[in-house]
Amino acid sequence: MHIVDRRLNPGGKSLPNRQRFLRRVKDVAQRAVRESAREKDIKDLGKDGRITVPGDGVREPRFSRQPGTGHQDYILPGNKTYVEGDRIERPPGGGGSGGGAGEGGGGSENSEDAFHFVLTREEFLDLFLEDLELPDLAKRRLALVETEGLRRAGYTVSGSPANLALSRTLRNSMSRRIALKRPKLEEMQALEAEVARAREADDPGLPDLLLKLEALRERSKRIPYVDPLDLRFRRFEPYPKPIAQAVMFCLMDVSGSMTEHMKDLAKRFYILLHIFLTRRYKHVEIVFIRHTDRATEVDEETFFGSRETGGTLVSSALVEMKRIVAERYSPDDWNIYAAQASDGDNVSSDGPTSTELLRAHILPACQHFAYLEVGDENGPRAGFVEHRTTLWRTYEALAKAGEPLAMRKVNHRRDIYPVFRELFGRKDAKAEA
Repeated sequence: MHIVDRRLNPGGKSLPNRQRFLRRVKDVAQRAVRESAREKDIKDLGKDGRITVPGDGVREPRFSRQPGTGHQDYILPGNKTYVEGDRIERPPGGGGSGGGAGEGGGGSENSEDAFHFVLTREEFLDLFLEDLELPDLAKRRLALVETEGLRRAGYTVSGSPANLALSRTLRNSMSRRIALKRPKLEEMQALEAEVARAREADDPGLPDLLLKLEALRERSKRIPYVDPLDLRFRRFEPYPKPIAQAVMFCLMDVSGSMTEHMKDLAKRFYILLHIFLTRRYKHVEIVFIRHTDRATEVDEETFFGSRETGGTLVSSALVEMKRIVAERYSPDDWNIYAAQASDGDNVSSDGPTSTELLRAHILPACQHFAYLEVGDENGPRAGFVEHRTTLWRTYEALAKAGEPLAMRKVNHRRDIYPVFRELFGRKDAKAEA
């Protein structure tokens, strides 16, 4: 039996019910999130959103009367034909006009075909990025320190009662009682029994025993079982806590052959990668490098906005990236990710230079390097491009040689997300596929 609370959820008061529901319809909700991601703008992916789940995906078992059996009482408003006590024949087949589509009713205006559910930003991104992973996630050496943690730092004589170190306090108490020779309870009980026997026997040594017993009692009162001096509290001190940090290099050809549509495809891929990195790393920096026959580091607005003319020399962007890594982002301290977008044009003579830069300097320093070749919107879909560009042939030779380089082609906006999932899908998911 399932009891479902269908009331509104003001102020998140039914959070366990919400989480239980998401776990139960996780697969259906995940498919709905992926479908909604195809329709959303990239800038809206990091926001909360409303998803539509098919009605069959949220159906739960419930009790109902078996049609065609039993006796039922009805109140028919506006009835002018029947009076109390009249017997109404059951409709043939045991049915009525109730039920929605799929239940013999043929559908109606009030039938519910879908269930609408609003996800928070965290819930949306968890479902959106759950089965993705980053290769070689984090360097062992983490240099950046932004947060502070707490760790044990011995004991102190004052503190909060919640931090009282009971074992250490009792140990100090026992040490003090042994050192001061506080009378033991067994010793006092034995002396009291001896006094009782002396009284019964009218022993002349009874006064001495009474004086000894009184002295023990006075000494026990002067030496308490637990003294404030015995109290010890666990002490905590802040310490610098290193966090994982990453830098994302965005390289893009901005020559005249790159259309606005191609730049838009590249921007969508970069934003997806940035959202993914920020879910895996606490601190993420972005470096924008644009190039024609020469490369420069620019801000985001200039990177996507302005347009230049001239030839294309990919090695200039790789040289600029090499310089920036050497000056600001040591591979020992930073997790370096690079994504390059281009239409594939490059000077033929630049191929060997680009190959050497990637093999000797760029790829060894990177956790992941992805090349996205963008094409015209009217061209064939991703994966079906017959023509191999100059840059594609250069990178393809590196990939076949075993270098950690991922390559994909995209012509349409709808292909960005599938290509992204293909690049960063979990290894076990890839094996199953």
